Amino acid sequence: MSRRFWSNVLAVAYREARVVRHDQAFLGVVLMQPIMMLVIFGLVLSNKPANVPWAVLDRSADASARRLVAEVQATGYFRPFRSIGSYDEARDLLQRGKALAVLVIPKDFRRDVERGRPQVQLLLDGSDPLSAARIGAYVAEVAGAFATRLVPASARHVAPRLPGPIDVRQRFWFNPTLSDRVFFLAAFAGMLLTNLCLSVTSGALVGEREMGTYEQMLALPTTPLEIVLGKLVPYVVVCYGLLLFAVLSSGLVFGIWPQGSWLALLAITLPFVLASLAIGVLVSVLAQTTAQSVFITVFFIMPSFVLSGVMYPYQFMPRGVRDLGGLFPLRWYQIALRRIVERGGGFAEVLGPALALGALFALLLVLIRWRMRPRLG
Repeated sequence: MSRRFWSNVLAVAYREARVVRHDQAFLGVVLMQPIMMLVIFGLVLSNKPANVPWAVLDRSADASARRLVAEVQATGYFRPFRSIGSYDEARDLLQRGKALAVLVIPKDFRRDVERGRPQVQLLLDGSDPLSAARIGAYVAEVAGAFATRLVPASARHVAPRLPGPIDVRQRFWFNPTLSDRVFFLAAFAGMLLTNLCLSVTSGALVGEREMGTYEQMLALPTTPLEIVLGKLVPYVVVCYGLLLFAVLSSGLVFGIWPQGSWLALLAITLPFVLASLAIGVLVSVLAQTTAQSVFITVFFIMPSFVLSGVMYPYQFMPRGVRDLGGLFPLRWYQIALRRIVERGGGFAEVLGPALALGALFALLLVLIRWRMRPRLG
């Protein structure tokens, strides 16, 4: 190759480097994304259970049962337990995701301890297989250590002896076989829709500016809110088509169908899609070029997948990070999906996520309108 060829290549490279150097949005994403991922994967994510919500159904109400509960609590993996009075209440807590485990202590627990055959039941939310298995293992470990103590003196009407190990009977609800496939495919639609929504709308308004049609659009007798909603409507229809594909493909290929209300699934999808599309529009409003919008979108997608709970249980995250994940629409949608697909939920079970998604959408519209106002003036 001639010297002129390399000279031209270097000249173009120098020009492009000057452009990149002044692209603050690009440089910001390039610098922040690796730092953010380092913090998430190095400090935030861990397979060790933490902040586990749980409940106790204590039918014995004696000191031995209270000591067992206290020792489970003392491991540091669990939040303060919630005391309940029936199996129906236990199922309701597990179905709504308010508890990941319920410890059931039988009425004759003290007598069984004295006889050396203590037994308890542990109800676990099997919709997250890894979490359920680990929580069950920790409770079983505590139960084994609990049984190494001598029977209290008050119970020694026979020769002193060591009680046998506590038999923890584990029962996994909603996913009895602890299939990882069920866990991932339950949130499959959420991941697909997040990718689509953020990708297709992030370049919407910035593309109008680059093509020179932005001013023509502003000349129309429309408000910023009408422009935004008009751009979202076609993509909402596309998103419902993608939802149908995700549900049917999971059902026909792997036999995983929604166990709950299909109408609730369709209803909760609308605020999620609108909120996710609104994030893309906000990115488009903030970005100056299409390239910037792409980089900013990638910046949103990665934390959305990691902090939402579709790939890793959000309950195990530190408090501040867990709250931060609540700002992503995917967090609330995956909660609703798991309640419908795995736990057989209906409208009542997804009301909370629906309200959260509606509030996020309203907040995003306010931000978009505020950002567009000076440009429309």
